[in-house]
Amino acid sequence: MLMGPGSTGPLNARLIAAAYRDEQEATDKVLRLGSAIDAYLFASPVPYEFARKAGVLTMPATYVPLGGASLHEALLRATLDERLDPTRASLDVLGRTDVVEAYSEVDLPIDGIHVHEELTSTAQLTSFHEGLWRRKVTKMAITCVRGVAERLEAIGVPAMRLRPTNAGVRSALQTAGLLGAHHRLEEAQLGVVIVDVPTLRDSTRRSTPRYWRDELRLALHRLLLQEAHRINATAHPVDDHTFMITATRGSLVSATEGFRQPPFVERIKAELGIAIEVGIGMGRTTQDAETHARAALSRAQATRQSFAVDREGRSLVPAQRAPQRQQNPEPLRTKGRETLLRLSEKIAEEEGPLVVDAENAGRMLGVTPRTARRLLRTLVEEGLAWPLPPNRTLQPGRPRQLYRLIIEKIDKDKAGK
Repeated sequence: MLMGPGSTGPLNARLIAAAYRDEQEATDKVLRLGSAIDAYLFASPVPYEFARKAGVLTMPATYVPLGGASLHEALLRATLDERLDPTRASLDVLGRTDVVEAYSEVDLPIDGIHVHEELTSTAQLTSFHEGLWRRKVTKMAITCVRGVAERLEAIGVPAMRLRPTNAGVRSALQTAGLLGAHHRLEEAQLGVVIVDVPTLRDSTRRSTPRYWRDELRLALHRLLLQEAHRINATAHPVDDHTFMITATRGSLVSATEGFRQPPFVERIKAELGIAIEVGIGMGRTTQDAETHARAALSRAQATRQSFAVDREGRSLVPAQRAPQRQQNPEPLRTKGRETLLRLSEKIAEEEGPLVVDAENAGRMLGVTPRTARRLLRTLVEEGLAWPLPPNRTLQPGRPRQLYRLIIEKIDKDKAGK
């Protein structure tokens, strides 16, 4: 930490310490830090490997290397100690290629060295070193793991723990700073979200009043503006059934849980009772990002999988697939669908609009407005209708609540049969 603003010039970053007693605790430290940082810098490859294998690294990460200069320094110390013989040694964690290279650079023979490259438990690494030493195959151990060094010393095995050099620490700090800066640039790259509303698109082929479509479009635009403001983005309509949100990759990461869940879908379904389709694209310009977003939308509509692509046109992390619902062999027998079927038949007889209120629905069903209001709410809960903004009038009293009936669901059920 003290070497951050060192002699090589101040590091353009704020350092946050996460100390631990054992390297395996690094995983928990990463989880505690969360997304509050731009890059991880581990003290050695050991905690880095533990965190990587645990799958908790969601940001760029690097570590202070223990090969190269650190291994040279250890070999020099071992050579100056008459009790140690680095030509007959066991080493762990480091790659054999790096070890052979370091030995060759200081003109030491490699015939007597034994390398355990894989990072395993402290007990297994200790057993590796101890077994070779007790069979007199080696005379010392060189380890990257603090716990291994402590255990070997306790049982009398000559051991040396690799330590990072000052130059290695400074180099790793600069590397981490570059990774963090690059991550910031990635987060700031332009992103576009295309929101398509199938219901509005399909309704243009039906003889439905235009005013209810306008009311729904205004309500949807208002909701998207709220969501866009929450992630520091902008939203505007493109045509009768499409909206575009312009944002940054960083804001979209938080809104999509790392591009695993399409944005805005749940809230729009909950508040307006309609489904939307979403495509996200990155790009160097708004035009490129919009092109990629439309391609992602088409791909999502066709495959129901990836809904986001990067600025090169490649798929980002695919959305988690929703569990498949059990097929209902008789879909029209639910209470909501029976109500919708009866209303659709009455509307067809009267050639009326697909927008009703409690009073009109009650008249068609032969029930009181209060009962009709409850039935209409059931339709909303089952996704068979959506509530439109209240109809504002100059008359006193509660404004009429209008509902648009989604009789397309009945058409699909009939087509399926």
